[in-house]
Amino acid sequence: MSCLASCCASLTCGLCTSVASGITKRSARIAYCGLFGISLILSWVLREVATPLLKHLSWINTSENLPKEYFQIQAVLRVSLGNFLFFGILALIMIGVKDQNDRRDSWHHGGWIAKMLIWTLLTILMFFLPNVVITIYGILSKFGAGLFLLVQVIILLDATHSWNDSWVAKDEQKWYVALLVISVVCYLAAFTFSGILFIWFNPSGHDCGLNVFFIVMTLILAFAFAVIALHPKVNGSLLPASVVSVYCAYLCYTGLSSEPRGYECNGLHKKSKAVTTSTLVLGMLTTVLSVLYSALRAGSSTTFLSPPSSPRAGGTTPLLQSDDPESGKEKKGAEARPVTYSYTFFHLIFALASMYSAMLLSGWTSSSESSDYIDVGWTSVWVRICTEWVTAALYVWSLVAPLILPDREFY
Repeated sequence: MSCLASCCASLTCGLCTSVASGITKRSARIAYCGLFGISLILSWVLREVATPLLKHLSWINTSENLPKEYFQIQAVLRVSLGNFLFFGILALIMIGVKDQNDRRDSWHHGGWIAKMLIWTLLTILMFFLPNVVITIYGILSKFGAGLFLLVQVIILLDATHSWNDSWVAKDEQKWYVALLVISVVCYLAAFTFSGILFIWFNPSGHDCGLNVFFIVMTLILAFAFAVIALHPKVNGSLLPASVVSVYCAYLCYTGLSSEPRGYECNGLHKKSKAVTTSTLVLGMLTTVLSVLYSALRAGSSTTFLSPPSSPRAGGTTPLLQSDDPESGKEKKGAEARPVTYSYTFFHLIFALASMYSAMLLSGWTSSSESSDYIDVGWTSVWVRICTEWVTAALYVWSLVAPLILPDREFY
């Protein structure tokens, strides 16, 4: 038996080593995204099953009759803190890496067995920290999550403008027709969905003025996007306007669906658990996609806050490259090649995303709702609605900035 166990352990170790090596040869970014995905799953699982264990830890269970939600938030925040430290440390280490001759380039792309062990140890160690540290991290996470949402909005705007520019650059009628069709479909979807929100969140017999205000503002913003984008003096396009309109309608929905289940204007309260789960899944999917896209595009930007479509915003870099430019291995005598994206910014995005995912799973650390609900409460509502308005403001600014500041080069 001991011989068999030794063989199994050896095979497992060899498999892990070969997998880590294979990931390195393709793209480190895939591995980091996978590790981040594992942390999300771990947070979700521990939120559901770790309460009995945490109750036996005296430095966490500091008083009697603590609610179940308290231990769920503790589990989520502690996993998030471990993830945040892992990516935060990497972000600090990678400051100033400009070419692949830098020794830290190989640290970024290699050593996956060591990285996995460090990530695991950091996650475990977080469960031995005193509650005061976790409380402080929970407060800071609200600001970090807000910053991540801001970055997510800029990434969306950058993506839509780049999509539009790439199809316009083809200069063929079929691509112009495709742009028009997609724009019309997106606008129809945004207006139709907003109409459905009136039915769901403005039930008859109740005074739901706040919900009506949120939905009407979403419709007004969608109209305003089209008017401004199509104005003769604005170098805009209907496609980005339509995509941003759909995104704003989605944010309005997530905000309204996060209203307390006892609120009379929340017409979905009878299906509260299903709605909460679907909102969580959409939120998680949006988070993963945003982080992935930031690695592919925003991470390669030299001036990330430059307006979309600016040449300074950098171009997209393929996730998988046949000539393996990310391996950090240069031929002898060859000139050093510059890195294809900012490693520091790349890891910083993951660190902020860890904070955001913690807020998503803990309901922004609000204890006003039942522990069976995820991302529910007035804090979540206003975070979503404010994100929608910030998205609108940034998009409009990207259109009118060249008119307001004509001396600055935006395109």
